[in-house]
Amino acid sequence: MAVLQIVNTVALVFAVAVAGGAFDPGRADHVPTEAELAYADAPYGVDPIVTGPVSDDFRIRRDKAGCDKAHWPEIPVACYPQ
Repeated sequence: MAVLQIVNTVALVFAVAVAGGAFDPGRADHVPTEAELAYADAPYGVDPIVTGPVSDDFRIRRDKAGCDKAHWPEIPVACYPQ
């Protein structure tokens, strides 16, 4: 009976560790993008949509960078106003 309790406890600890992402190898190899570094205080990303008037130069820069189709974190820093 004691062996079964030990096995159950070990299985529970392992399940919690897996569910919490303790064994996620992708996180260790993650290299932050330029946008992630520029907005490090926004862990869920920053929307590059500008609401309001923008200059023609900024509009052209956004079009060249492909800002309308970009998804976090692969958003060029050129998509954000200075």
